Order: sequence, then structure tokens, then C-alpha cells
Amino acid sequence: MSPVRIANMSGFYGDRLSAAKEMVEGGEIDFLTGDYLAELTMAILHKSILKNPSAGYARSFVKQMEMVMGTCLDKGIKVVVNAGGLNPTGLAKALQDLADSLGFHPKIASVSGDDLMPRMQELTKQGASLTHIDTGMSLAESELMPVSANAYLGCWGIVDALKQGADIVITGRVADTSVVMGPAAYHYDWQHSDWDRLAGAATAGHIIECSGQTSGGNYSLFEEVHNWNNVGFPIATINKDGSCIISKHEGTGGLISVGTVTAQLLYEINAPAYITPDVIAHFDTIQLKQHADNQVSVSGVKGSPATDQSKVTINCLGGFQNALTFYFAGLNNERKVDIFKEQFINSMGGEHVFDELYFDYYPTHKDNPKSNEEALATLKISVADKDPQKAGKLFTSKIIELALCSVPGFCISDAPGPAKPRIIHFPALINKSFITQVIKIGEEEIKLSEKRTFENTEGFNSVSDKQLNKTSSFGETKEEYIGTVYAARSGDKGGNANLGIWGKTKKAYDYLDQYLTVEKLKEIMKDAEPFDIERYEFPNLYGLNFYIKGFLGDGVAANSKIDGQAKTLGEYLRAKKIELPISLI
Repeated sequence: MSPVRIANMSGFYGDRLSAAKEMVEGGEIDFLTGDYLAELTMAILHKSILKNPSAGYARSFVKQMEMVMGTCLDKGIKVVVNAGGLNPTGLAKALQDLADSLGFHPKIASVSGDDLMPRMQELTKQGASLTHIDTGMSLAESELMPVSANAYLGCWGIVDALKQGADIVITGRVADTSVVMGPAAYHYDWQHSDWDRLAGAATAGHIIECSGQTSGGNYSLFEEVHNWNNVGFPIATINKDGSCIISKHEGTGGLISVGTVTAQLLYEINAPAYITPDVIAHFDTIQLKQHADNQVSVSGVKGSPATDQSKVTINCLGGFQNALTFYFAGLNNERKVDIFKEQFINSMGGEHVFDELYFDYYPTHKDNPKSNEEALATLKISVADKDPQKAGKLFTSKIIELALCSVPGFCISDAPGPAKPRIIHFPALINKSFITQVIKIGEEEIKLSEKRTFENTEGFNSVSDKQLNKTSSFGETKEEYIGTVYAARSGDKGGNANLGIWGKTKKAYDYLDQYLTVEKLKEIMKDAEPFDIERYEFPNLYGLNFYIKGFLGDGVAANSKIDGQAKTLGEYLRAKKIELPISLI
């Protein structure tokens, strides 16, 4: 049986619109997949439903299918995407309307069952415990009001839809890897207990899910990327044993290398045991090899049975939030900011007027500036409150009143605006016995329980369990930027941040493993010091991963950080200086 070629065209809602056409016309593929549902996207889609109950899906996908639907049908390319968001049946209908207008006759399936909001009271009565993964607090104890609750579904609903002859499969909140695992499991008729094969497909899914990030986008060693025009999106050519080749279409820009693949593998994860709804893929067993130019082989992945729990992304109303940014120029900026803060707090009657109040000062000004802009220090003031008027008009009016009665040489970045709803991310777990996938094709409906029992549950030993030979002596050192030797990739996992860092050789890894403890990371990055940090080893990838709990507060839609998704955290670490062995430099 020929390997199955699965191409990705989207890493988030808003990714390159032309990617679908590029992937379909750029070379031979069997499946076109796309991931549209970042955790923030679910909050955005919820807002769209408030305005229009028939919305709630990625509208850009309809435009993409208008470009390629006919070509996909002609070439036999099947499409599997999670663009359905909060309304997969609504997107399926929109696609059917599009097909009718174009004179095409695709078989369109939707996969739902992830939306738990209509069942929240029922689930509570049935004993479903929705407990915050990180804090241990139950949803009831939090007193938060959920506005959306979606379980991460596995790949087998997609498999069933494909077996029913679907040309296009639209899902809601499935796991990011499911849109790749489903086509592979369907193509090879894998069984539910084919752990290693499923783990290989899950790994491939994780690698290609973020589109251009695998092809050189956001890559620390960006100088290795020689062509930034039309960065190609990744393709996973998956073999029957679950191994694969990661590549991109000929003639596209970007780069597929062991480094770019490693970067994606260490992105948005925590432990080496990567949990999906259908299998646990052990990332510390992955073997990477440069197969050819812009081709990387991925093999050796071991899998073990999935847990009996599914992750649930719950978005809750958390009051309202607002923020204003100010610039201060001249001398003694820190003293000016202190005076401004004191004036504002006194005008409000105290700092406890708001539920939350943050002052973030950034000394962005330069000594002896060459331009007006180089003289500016930055102050961001953020508030959150249950009362939209307090977080809105009261907050902004009190600040504006200081315009002519405060320190010299400051200005505001943007005009004040009303408070915005604050969406708090509440990640929880639920037993799979409460979840049923629903596959709809036309008038036909198939139901599939998410909970399964397996006999093949043999134990598993990962690479990390073994004693590895480590180099103990590295010779003379000198102070140098971490990024001189190491690459990094970071991102968000709800309210937590992940920070992956790796080298290119075993010796570089051995030094990293020995040197960069949790304590040392906190010493280097003072802003990470208050948080609980978990450290994981990936010796096969020559890397470490740090999982920083609570670094992003209540999630990207609720925190006040400039970089609310921790995308810059890795490059921040690389810009720090430490003692590095001269032999590595």
C-alpha cells in the first residue's frame, strides 16, 4: 500500500488564505487538513455566535473551499478540518450551499459531540467532575459562569466519516492531532490498539499542525532559512508503521530540517508523554534524521494506551477588562512613573477599587537618544472588574483628568475605549464515558462512544527511564548569549507557558542538561521566579522543556501581558548571557 500524503493548510484561524490552493495545486497529496482552533479562537467564535447564532465557525474556510473544491473532487483529495469550531453542522451547511451554487456534489460530513454547554447541568447531576487541571478547583467552586465548554475529541469519528465515503469532514473541537490521525488510520485500516502506529501519526499531526512553523516560521536559527518568500506549508507522508517523512512542495520558500521539526515538537507541550484522546505518544522515543533537502524522517515513536479522561476547554465570563499605554520622555522616568501611579491611585480612592489593577513599566528609553522615540519609556496600566462602567468610563476618565496636572513629557498611545468582556480559560478533565461523537452525513447520523476498553495495555519504558552517558567535563567557559549555541521555541497552554530549548549535538545537550536546572532558569529569567516550573528531558532531541505554570494568568484572553501567548519567551531566553563552554561556541 502506498504511503498516505497528508498536507496542512492552516495553523490558526487567520492563516494564509491562499494556502489551500497552493497545497492542492503544488503537488500530489491525498488529504488536505487544517487546524483553526487555538484556545483563543474558541473565545473569538463564542463572541461571533452572540452576534449571529448561525455563526461560530471559521468563515475563511468557506472561501478556501470555493478556490479548491472542484480540484479536490477531480483529484480525489479528501479534506479534513476542525474549522467547524462551535458550529460544525452550520459550516457543513454553508459548504453544501457553496457546492450547490458551484454545481458540485461532494459528500460532506460533520463530527460533533464536543460541545458540552447544553449538558452542563445534566453532567453535574450525573457526577461529572469538571476540575481545573492546574489548580484543582472545581468549576462550581470557582463561581465562574461558563459560556463555552468543548471536549477534545479523538480521531475515530473522522475515520467513520471517511469510511462512509465523505469527501469533506468538518469537525468541532477535536485534538489538534486528530485531523491527521484520522486520515492515516482510515487509509491503513488501523485498529484502536495500534499504539505505536497511532503514536507515529499523532507525532506527525503535532509536527504539521502549525503550518509554516514547521517550514522555518518562528525558527530561532532563522539565518538557516535562505528563502522567506512564499514559505511552504508542511506535508506528512505517513507509512503503514506510523513513521513518516516531513516535507513541503517543490519551489516553495522556507526550510524543512531536523531543527525546524525539533522546534515544532518542543512547542506547546509539557511532559515527553504527549497525551492525545486516542494514544499517548512518547516524544522521548522520536528519532529524527535529515532524509534529503527539505525532507526529515520521523521514526521510532512508541505509543501507549490513552487515558480515560478527555480535556475540556471551558471559557468563562470573567468580568471586563481595559488597558492604556503611556510613554514618558526625558530624565528621571522611573520617578515620573511613580508620581503618575500615585496620582491615579489617589484619584480612584485607593488601589483596591478594581478587582485587579496592574502597572507594567518598561524602561524602553535610551541614554542620549538619537530621536524623540528613543527617549520614551513605557507604562501600561491594566484593570479588570465585574462592573463594565468601572473598567470602562471610570478608569479612562480618571486617567485623562491627569493629562494637564501631572509630570512633564508623557503621552498616550491610543485613544481610551470602553471595557471589553474578559474571557477566563478554565481547562478541565472529564471522563470519556460522558462523551459521544456524532457523525452526520446528509440525513444519516452515527453515534460513537469516546470511551473504549483495550486488552493490549502492556507497559512501556521511555528513553528517559534509561541511564544515558553524559559528558562531565566541558573545558574552559566564557560569558556568551545562550542563543549562540541553543535554539528555543515557546508558546501558551491556557494559563501556562511552555519553553523548549535544544542544541544540535549530544555534547551541547549534556551541558544544557547539567547547567539549566529550574533554579538556574529562575535565576536567569527573574520574571519566571514566582511560578512553579516543571522540567522535562528530551535527550533524543537534544533538548529540555520547561512548563511554567500560571505564567499567563487566566489565559491569553484575560492576561495583561504584552505577549499574552508567550511566543517571545524562547527568544528572550536566548538573548540572556551565561557561561558557555568555548568548545561549544
